[in-house]
Amino acid sequence: MLTPTAEIISAAYAAGRGVGAFNVIQVEHAQGIVAGAEEAGLPVILQVSENTVDYHGGLAAIGAACLAVAREASVPVAVHLDHATRADLVEQAVELGFGSVMFDASASPYEENVAATAEVVRRTGVFVEAELGEVGGKDGVHAPGARTDPAEAAAYVAATGVHALAVAVGTSHAMLTRDAALDFGLIAELRAAVPVPLVLHGSSGVADDGLTEAVAAGMTKINIATHLNKAFTAEVRRVLAADTTVDPRRYLKPARTAVGAQVARLLRVLH
Repeated sequence: MLTPTAEIISAAYAAGRGVGAFNVIQVEHAQGIVAGAEEAGLPVILQVSENTVDYHGGLAAIGAACLAVAREASVPVAVHLDHATRADLVEQAVELGFGSVMFDASASPYEENVAATAEVVRRTGVFVEAELGEVGGKDGVHAPGARTDPAEAAAYVAATGVHALAVAVGTSHAMLTRDAALDFGLIAELRAAVPVPLVLHGSSGVADDGLTEAVAAGMTKINIATHLNKAFTAEVRRVLAADTTVDPRRYLKPARTAVGAQVARLLRVLH
């Protein structure tokens, strides 16, 4: 069932649990993610990034597909715009029916980040996530090893009015190995200082026990993309290595199933 992001995240935040937020590239991702959530019997968030919007040539088709998959689900499913840098895209997502947006002005100077993000919060009226401390692996914009300062994070939330904050605590985007070393002490400090749910980006690089500990330390929304893409691609390769088919359904269906299996497992790790 399509559910407001705020409702899913608020419930998890209050209970000290984690919520899995998984990135969608094509409709098979959305279907697999929701199938995994239904297997686990747990809420989930479907995320569409600005990069994916550009890949599809626009938000309308992939956004409508995600919303349709969410409406048909037997568990709560939210739909979220991820890492949007363009205000017009944010407005389009809200008009389409997305329950939340992540507005990313982290490449801008602090004062510009605050002003732009506060304006998005004021204009959209939906749940807004933002980023202050840089998270590694974003084309040189986010410096590896960056860390979010708790006092600055608290001031940023107060100045912008955002509903969730992505923080830098040791992860990096697009990691192919699961060996990121998280700063759990910093997570706890941020949780104590910041009055809104914390978001962990780059979570594909974190092992299961690290994800569990991150949630225990204070993380709520856990973003995962690359890990699912690895599972999806590995299954496509496996099928095509043994089959000369030209029918995409022959390899996309097992790839979709592989995504669902990973989502079900990860949601249980985070819960």
